[in-house]
Amino acid sequence: MFGIGFIELLLIGVVALIVIGPERLPKVARTVGAWVGRLNRYTTQVKADIDRELRLDELRNVQKTMKDSVQEYEIMAEETAQQVKQEAGELEHAVNVVADQVASDPNSQAAVTPPAVEN
Repeated sequence: MFGIGFIELLLIGVVALIVIGPERLPKVARTVGAWVGRLNRYTTQVKADIDRELRLDELRNVQKTMKDSVQEYEIMAEETAQQVKQEAGELEHAVNVVADQVASDPNSQAAVTPPAVEN
């Protein structure tokens, strides 16, 4: 993030030694170190919170996609069930017609032809 190298840190230390003095420099260094540590912990926590929110948002998107897919499959299943019921009704009707033909003339079983069923 910042391009602070060893030379820059050495220069800051020499200036701090001259300005603050050798008696107070250790206390100031500890205070600065504590603040830097708090800042690092805070930035780490913020990064973790952002990452967690991004993953949560991604999971919400996946959940929404899955719900949409489930709804599409439910609609397809209902349509297929309706088609099956309709074709079963047509088949039952065709069987009833043939049964009626056979019942009305039991001697002509060979001449009975079932009605055509559409695919």
